[in-house]
Amino acid sequence: MVARSHATKRRAGGLPHAAYNTTVERISSRQNAVVKRFRALIRAGSIDDEVLLDGVHLLEEALSAGMRIEVAAFAEPLISGPLAALAARTEAVHARTIAVPQEVLTTIGPVRHPSGVVAIAQLRRRALDEALAGERPLVVILHQVQDPGNVGAVVRAAEACGATGVVTTSGTADPYGWKSLRGAMGSAFRLPIATGISPGRLGTALDARGISLMAAVPRDGTPLPEADLTGPAAILLGGEGAGLPPEVVADAHARLTIPMKAPVESLNVAIAASLILYEAARQRCN
Repeated sequence: MVARSHATKRRAGGLPHAAYNTTVERISSRQNAVVKRFRALIRAGSIDDEVLLDGVHLLEEALSAGMRIEVAAFAEPLISGPLAALAARTEAVHARTIAVPQEVLTTIGPVRHPSGVVAIAQLRRRALDEALAGERPLVVILHQVQDPGNVGAVVRAAEACGATGVVTTSGTADPYGWKSLRGAMGSAFRLPIATGISPGRLGTALDARGISLMAAVPRDGTPLPEADLTGPAAILLGGEGAGLPPEVVADAHARLTIPMKAPVESLNVAIAASLILYEAARQRCN
């Protein structure tokens, strides 16, 4: 069911909020076509250039990044209250802005307790050349990292530490899936990310650009404080548990090992990436 309803944001004392006074589309049926679009993205993670944004923060980040918002669905009690200004921002960029009852929002949101808004946005996938660009690239490569939360956290750390791009190989969780986007907290909207690249193609591209491939290994690599990360570098990190396959490590120009106190032998991939990237940033600032 689709209907139109008037929603006006009012401040304490009954004064209308200037940023939001409009006619809002209301959807109450779980069989509506837009509900099915949201459900498809929950299952697939991303479809072509369409991504699912879960929550207020991601929608705000997407708007700030200039992304095209296709549709934004707000919880009915909030669209005329705490989220009225955000709803007005989505309408201002000509996004389809709808109000839904809480039970419908739970259906179209990917988590059990939605934070008040979910949206579908257009996000242009980036080519490998874009992820490897720059005079002195610092690239993160994720090989068979299957946890989307880890993928998102690495993307966030990469932007925070000044990396110039991220590359994922086949078998790595989609960095544009909703779980990864939540972990990246907006960094995926700004940092060039190339996805699904084969190791062979990647190696050829790195060699052509003079970018040194450095594999993170749990032992027997150059201790991180002694490694030279000032030049063009691509930091290669493997998946949870198994790490990098020997044949992939063999193709690297160098190996890096984070010194750890016994009995700890390994770190979560996102933590390892953060430590290596922080060291690279520190060296590059000197």
